[in-house]
Amino acid sequence: MVSTDDQTWGQAREMNALEALMWRAEGDPRLRSTIVSLELLDTTPDWDRFVAACDWATRLVPRFRQRVVEPALGLGMPAWVVDRDFDLHYHVRRVRLAGDGTWEDALRVAEQIAMTPFDKARSPWEAVLIEGLPDGQCAFLLKLHHSTTDGMGGVQLLGMLHSTTREHNAAKPQPAPLPPERTTSTDVLARQLVKDATAVPRAVAGGLGRLGALRRPDRAARDAAAYASSLQRVLADPDASGSPLLAERSLSWRFATLDVPFAPLRAAAKAVGGSLNDAFLAALLGGYRRYHEGYGMAIGAIPIAVPISVRREGDPAGGNAFAAARLAAPADEPDPVRRMQEIGRMMRVAREERAIAAVGVVAPALSRLPSPLISQLAGNMTKANDLQASNVPGLREERYLAGAKILKAYPFAPLPGCAAMITLLSHLDGCCIGINFDPAAITDEELFVQSLREGFDEVMAVAA
Repeated sequence: MVSTDDQTWGQAREMNALEALMWRAEGDPRLRSTIVSLELLDTTPDWDRFVAACDWATRLVPRFRQRVVEPALGLGMPAWVVDRDFDLHYHVRRVRLAGDGTWEDALRVAEQIAMTPFDKARSPWEAVLIEGLPDGQCAFLLKLHHSTTDGMGGVQLLGMLHSTTREHNAAKPQPAPLPPERTTSTDVLARQLVKDATAVPRAVAGGLGRLGALRRPDRAARDAAAYASSLQRVLADPDASGSPLLAERSLSWRFATLDVPFAPLRAAAKAVGGSLNDAFLAALLGGYRRYHEGYGMAIGAIPIAVPISVRREGDPAGGNAFAAARLAAPADEPDPVRRMQEIGRMMRVAREERAIAAVGVVAPALSRLPSPLISQLAGNMTKANDLQASNVPGLREERYLAGAKILKAYPFAPLPGCAAMITLLSHLDGCCIGINFDPAAITDEELFVQSLREGFDEVMAVAA
């Protein structure tokens, strides 16, 4: 049962600077920040019950009834405003696969939905039932803009909205929808100017506090130099060139999925003193090496990016709180043990950087730049990556949606100009892996997926 405390998810009325960057960088269509959750259900929910569940979700989580309003002249952060034209019928739909539908057919539909841009005059989300899978099964697709939440916040959201029982829970809270708002871009700017003005005394107090550091100028100078050095490392490009085999880019996304057992993957990580994330990344790098070998090509270290959560205990649910580690990853290391150890070492170094959250420091300035310039700067940091990868702890208990049991839950993160974005979400006793790749960069899907599967088999064999 969901408590009324869960209504705090996504309560911020303004985007933070990172979210504003993702929202405004879409001047380049290759940088669209759409995230998709695709769940396999054991049966097709009753349509009326499903629609009622979606309506309930929009009342429990007001973000689903809010649209984005930019401040006048682009001066400030975009704001979330309750949409006076909200229409559930626009956001919720169902499609049926032709003939004897397969999971691959469902993925093709999901790709097309994911690649379709949001109407920015409406709340940026869609919920779609994909019917017609074998044995009466069904897929549930939830599409969100990344400015709404990151992966951790997305799991928090689904944990709130999915039920722990197949039966309808008549006792769950029934909040009323928030009243619509008529907030204009001028209103948003005025509200932020007032907020900024009230923040001045706090900023002055903070500045006076920092002046105390001048009593120890030697310590202040060392701290400043250490942070500057860390910042240089965080913002520097990885010391690796992209693979020529993966150099092409397009506007298209393609989806594939893998299923990996959780326990053997975690055991492999523990066998070398590492984490599940180390085993996950090492498996992907092994798959990249095998994919190149399939073309008779050698591979060296490759540029990759890995998000690092900077959420703290007590932070509000939802929203985005992450930084990025940019690494020259050892895809050329054939030994899975050494590969796990080396990528683990790199990730520990990245997490310990004093300036790891530097994007949060520079984002306020970047987010106020013209949209084309934001797109150029953001694209320069992501388009050279051969791989972006994310590992998100998921739900470990059985959950239901409108009476249907959730069998699998695959995450598909955005593809911001890189060759592939691969995300692992733990679910029950397995790992559901969503693969989003650019077909111009990775031209043989069957070989790529098989190579990744062999990369995981190779890593899991370490525990055996």
